[in-house]
Amino acid sequence: MKYRYTKFTGDALDDLDLEDLVSKLSDLLLSSGFGSPYAMDDEDRTMQALHDAILDALFNGGVLPEDTLEQLLGDPADGDQSDARSKLEELIQQIIERMTEQGYISMPPDLEAERQHRQGGGGMGPDQQSQVKFEVTDKALDFLGYRALRDLLGSLGKSSFGRHDTREQATGVETTGAPKPYEFGDTMNLDPASTLLNAVQREARELAAASLQPPATSHQSPASRRIHVTHDDLMVVQGEYQSSCATVLMLDCSHSMILYGEDRFTPAKRVALALAQLIKTQYPGDALKVVLFHDSAEEIPLAELGRVRVGPYYTNTREGLRLARRILDRQSKDMRQIIMITDGKPSALTQPDGRIYKNAFGLDPFIVAETCAEVAACRKSGIMINTFMLARDYDLVSFVRRVADICKGKAYFTTPYTLGQYVLMDYMDKKTKTIH
Repeated sequence: MKYRYTKFTGDALDDLDLEDLVSKLSDLLLSSGFGSPYAMDDEDRTMQALHDAILDALFNGGVLPEDTLEQLLGDPADGDQSDARSKLEELIQQIIERMTEQGYISMPPDLEAERQHRQGGGGMGPDQQSQVKFEVTDKALDFLGYRALRDLLGSLGKSSFGRHDTREQATGVETTGAPKPYEFGDTMNLDPASTLLNAVQREARELAAASLQPPATSHQSPASRRIHVTHDDLMVVQGEYQSSCATVLMLDCSHSMILYGEDRFTPAKRVALALAQLIKTQYPGDALKVVLFHDSAEEIPLAELGRVRVGPYYTNTREGLRLARRILDRQSKDMRQIIMITDGKPSALTQPDGRIYKNAFGLDPFIVAETCAEVAACRKSGIMINTFMLARDYDLVSFVRRVADICKGKAYFTTPYTLGQYVLMDYMDKKTKTIH
């Protein structure tokens, strides 16, 4: 039997970091309709869009070493590049298959026809090809939230982070100071050593005082003496008070979030996923709910956040605040807050009969008055509203500042690029807030 040996050149996929590639595809996987702002379907989640995004990541994203690409494509000076294109198409198909196997995307049932078409074997025509779509999985959304959180914390210069620490000293979770005498209302987080020491010192003083008195008829021997702890001996451990927080994240998904040449909704979704990852990993006692507000308002499961798209909607801010307040009223936490991310003025209102009143021209006094009344209701319920504004129109700025004044909250005027830093800093910086 004869054996033939050839030089091992390896597989191009061996040099591919799939997680890095998925991060590079985050704009596509979290797409909000910016690619086709006047079309409400999933045109940017077709197989062709995925193919083009992977192709761009290979050449411009740095997910493959340059020598691997040169080995794959050969010398550009060669006249016939058909073989190189065929290898490139095959590589992209292998990447898509690996993304499917790893659970980042789910493929349509007619993937084989798509593969035959790309290999030049016929199959679907251009019109049919545009209808083939992929779905983003929960694993991909969870991973993108983790990557977004890591990148945002890195940009903030924070290598570690903990719970919501405040300046209020209380008998709580972690020891940070010397023990103190127990007072009524303190948690019975006793310091045994200090308590027993107090009891021993008190009894020693009492014994010394008793020795100055006439001898008693009988007394306990030192070997049989017991330590009696009284109320005055009790010492409790002091700790940093660590508050719990219930948050409703209000996302504006009106049509203006993808208009005017800027995609504002995809960065907002990325920040929301990072915030969810932060709470899940570092603040498991906190609660996070998501409310979308548009012509009306609705609560959505956190797992569906990455798949949400904008629509041809107005901005019904009052309805979003009303729903958020009802959700937070059911939460028993130290802090209850609303994080509102929007780029537009309130332009819609739900009337008592259920009809939607809309006015997109200027600040409608009726809509503004009703919205501010709901802000006041939130303040009465002890709910703080922090607004992150992605636009800087003069009338809009004055409205947001008015909201902040009513609810004693904060107003941040930011951009899609700095939104994440502001949101996470605001959420983690609870130590500047004294909780009673």
